[in-house]
Amino acid sequence: MVVVEEVPEEQQLREGERDSDFETDSNASDVSSVFSDDDDFTPADESLYDRVVALKDIVPPQTRSAVHARFVAAKSWTWWSLQSAGSVAWWVSTSALLVGLPLALAIEDETRVVQQERELQLQSSGQQQLIGGQTQPQGVTPPGF
Repeated sequence: MVVVEEVPEEQQLREGERDSDFETDSNASDVSSVFSDDDDFTPADESLYDRVVALKDIVPPQTRSAVHARFVAAKSWTWWSLQSAGSVAWWVSTSALLVGLPLALAIEDETRVVQQERELQLQSSGQQQLIGGQTQPQGVTPPGF
């Protein structure tokens, strides 16, 4: 791939440089041998990555640097957000384990104790009904008297 770079005239015409300094001794046959690979070019052999990289020459350097700066800023913001979310998740989960778990266990124990008290009350009332069922209620006379 050929990289095209713009060189301002001020840099070309520095002290001591002349047009003859940039001349080469190569002939046209050497140049044609360099570009002979273009004759064998087929678009099917070119990958998507190669095509995207070739677009780099179309976009001006200022635009590329601005896009890159925005990408880096977005990437760093996203990384910071993910780290912050992870920290918040850590704090919430550890707080829930240290405070919520003992509280849940205490509530469960209290519920179990209340349930046991209800069962004991039901048992004692059931026993009283059994004992009370053997005796005659007051004011009721047995039949035949």
